[in-house]
Amino acid sequence: MDKTESLLGPRYNWSVEEAEGLISRPFHDLLAAAHEVHRLRNDPHVVEAAMLLSIKTGACPEDCAYCPQSARWNTGLKPERLMPVDDIMAAAEKAKRAGATRFCMGAAWREPNDQQVAEVSLAVREVGALGMETCATLGMLTAEQANTLAGAGLDYYNHNLDTSPEFYGEIITTRVYQDRLDTLAHVRDSGVKLCTGGIVGMGESRRDRAGLLAQLAQLDPHPESVPINLLVQVPGTPLFGTDKLDPLELVRTIAAARLMMPESVVRLSAGRNEMTDELQALCLHAGASSIFLGDRLLTTANPGATRDDALLERLDTNLAVQ
Repeated sequence: MDKTESLLGPRYNWSVEEAEGLISRPFHDLLAAAHEVHRLRNDPHVVEAAMLLSIKTGACPEDCAYCPQSARWNTGLKPERLMPVDDIMAAAEKAKRAGATRFCMGAAWREPNDQQVAEVSLAVREVGALGMETCATLGMLTAEQANTLAGAGLDYYNHNLDTSPEFYGEIITTRVYQDRLDTLAHVRDSGVKLCTGGIVGMGESRRDRAGLLAQLAQLDPHPESVPINLLVQVPGTPLFGTDKLDPLELVRTIAAARLMMPESVVRLSAGRNEMTDELQALCLHAGASSIFLGDRLLTTANPGATRDDALLERLDTNLAVQ
């Protein structure tokens, strides 16, 4: 793909071969093209800030090989029930004071029941009343549940595809790829915006990373939000000890995502605690324009305010204002 093609606007017929060709372009050419597209649609000196809170932790019946919240893995994580709305609101107010404009609520369910969705909807209404964007990730949803969340004013629903269809069975066996696509369709039909991306560094190939991006870029319209996560290896999970990904493969993946989905917000998500400032700077230059604040990202470590403030100052970058 010539960079001018991405400058003209999004397209939805991406093949895996085209995506792999993008990721494999000469590194400096790839970054130059991605950054040009990025600058045309974003202020390169501004990043969005979100905060992600685990509102129901652990005891998930799924077997996602990367996840410390699975009941199948011995990670030492203590399960917790759904947080009361007052506690969620206290965390949201703290996030807003820290500069976050979006508050994300994550619950470790395979598929919530209607009562659980109703309870989360109460929190969505309250957080939205603070003037923050709201996001939730609760597992698989029915069409009716998506409509319930939409009625509560939910702005975004996160449901990651994780990886390519071909590699997916190596990571998860308790649901199939189509289950994820079905939930995305229900969310889209409800009018809630999509937040969907994946994880790199799970032992997948470059072609698998291309397969993930092709799946995302074939969605019409493209997801409004595309989180790219670097695997956080947690002792006790099956992926602990996996060979570390070449950091520049993360940069390449973000750059290709920026070119393939030029109007989406590409989010540099999990794994930042283990990244150098220089790697994060390359990721932001390649097209990522959003980060998660705080010292925890669900149940794993995140850099925290001191390190993030220092990084953004070094990069002459500010947090977006609501």
